[in-house]
Amino acid sequence: MIGAEILKPLAVLAGWTMVMWIWMYVTRIPAMNKAGIDSKNLVGGSGKDLDAVIDPKVQWIAHNYNHLHEAPTVFYAVALALALIGQGDGLNAELAWVYVVLRVLHSLVQATSNRVMIRFALFALSSLALMALTLHLLLAVFHSPA
Repeated sequence: MIGAEILKPLAVLAGWTMVMWIWMYVTRIPAMNKAGIDSKNLVGGSGKDLDAVIDPKVQWIAHNYNHLHEAPTVFYAVALALALIGQGDGLNAELAWVYVVLRVLHSLVQATSNRVMIRFALFALSSLALMALTLHLLLAVFHSPA
């Protein structure tokens, strides 16, 4: 299928998001139990409510899982659109891989050391890759053949 190479990094990022989901619950449930939270009788609230209650290092993982549902949603839409119009190969596929690698590195930094400036640098670089992909999509869909 022409333009489908970009679906590979898309699939990897979706898979990575599920890895972070598993990591979040493998660490969060024991942390909640350790904090004496009775999850069976817990009503209402949100994950953010746990920030003051459980180990911040456990929450870093949860925060990253949430981050994987923010800017990456734009990536998914752009990547799918590029694949649909046959523009998901070559440079666009390479940019998509750059984006995904940077987002995985961002996750690993946030979930382990949580060094803000390193996270910011990785986020900024991944955003540049996403901006380039978005620009390519805009050019492709608004370009009118002469």
